[in-house]
Amino acid sequence: MNSADAASLPDDGSRLEQDFVHLARLAMSGREQDVQTYVLRAARRWRTRRPELAAGLADLARRGPSRLSPLRDGAGSTSVLPSPVDADSRLELVRHELVDVLVQAPLWDPQVASELTALKDERLNADRLELAGLDPTRTALFVGPPGVGKTLAARQLAHDLDLPLLVLDLAAVMSSYLGKTGGNLRQVMDYAKSRPCVLLLDELDAVAKRRDDVSEIGELKRLVTVLLQAIDDWPATGLLLAATNHPDLLDPAIWRRFERVVTFPLPGSAEVVRALAQFLDHDDVPDRRLLESLSEALGPVSYSDVEQVALRLRRRSALEGAPVQAQVERELLERAGRLTYGRRLDLACAAVRSGRLTQRRASELLGVSRDSIRKAMQTTGTADDA
Repeated sequence: MNSADAASLPDDGSRLEQDFVHLARLAMSGREQDVQTYVLRAARRWRTRRPELAAGLADLARRGPSRLSPLRDGAGSTSVLPSPVDADSRLELVRHELVDVLVQAPLWDPQVASELTALKDERLNADRLELAGLDPTRTALFVGPPGVGKTLAARQLAHDLDLPLLVLDLAAVMSSYLGKTGGNLRQVMDYAKSRPCVLLLDELDAVAKRRDDVSEIGELKRLVTVLLQAIDDWPATGLLLAATNHPDLLDPAIWRRFERVVTFPLPGSAEVVRALAQFLDHDDVPDRRLLESLSEALGPVSYSDVEQVALRLRRRSALEGAPVQAQVERELLERAGRLTYGRRLDLACAAVRSGRLTQRRASELLGVSRDSIRKAMQTTGTADDA
């Protein structure tokens, strides 16, 4: 670009604003190839006036993954392997997830947090392990009920390690011709081993069932053998994760192949309270006593369940124009039968203090005496003779 061309451009701020808006429009319309083309064009346009910006854009376009070729050589090579597909359906066998940004910080049980930190630290300090003649953990099995964060843990590890995350699409791998399923699985494993990445085998029990299960046909039993061999051959350059909601269905040999087993329990009361506060994500987040009461009323729940409750309350708040706290109190009133007397008393006091219920109505709805409400409120210095 000559000096005349440069002079004819709008000022830098205006041009950058136009580029940003146009890229956002392309990205939001799902035009991935157009995004890459535009990034390369912007790199050329800014080469003279903003060389560092241009170099960064060019490097991103050259090295960045795409949906069809998520694995690229980290050394800057443009060499890629196309994503493996099923020969019959032409469906992609792996799903590439972008983990550049985690929308929310995950919430973990302390033991789970410790295990995930250990997996991350081993990888980030692989050179120190190598000096001791050791490799970082290559494989880990995540066990727990649905909605407790097994898939999210894989995303977090990929994010923290700055590695692509590939998720095995079991529905695609299970070919209508069972004899081809083993070949599909080998394709996926060979592809994932070609570059450093995190590979998640989700719903592992769908393909790794016990080989002594008389209801399974021989082909599925042979598939377990293929999987065992693939796990044994997994290289230390990548991290192989597997997740299951039904550990009792897994073949015993599968357990022995994984170097680390991480058990994800349902969140306890304290974790549920933290999750409610995070998922409500509002300036009007209720006080802790109400959240503790709601946690108790919900009973045993997963993080996914908590998120759905919080979203429902936020939607109701937006539609009715009422504070989130009012929606929490309403939810508690609807679930009051599951609360202890102390929790119902806390709820009654909160509802009276906010003016949403009189002492008489709170007593009737929650099954606590007006005298108890009055005494509790006097203790906190907020007595109300309503």
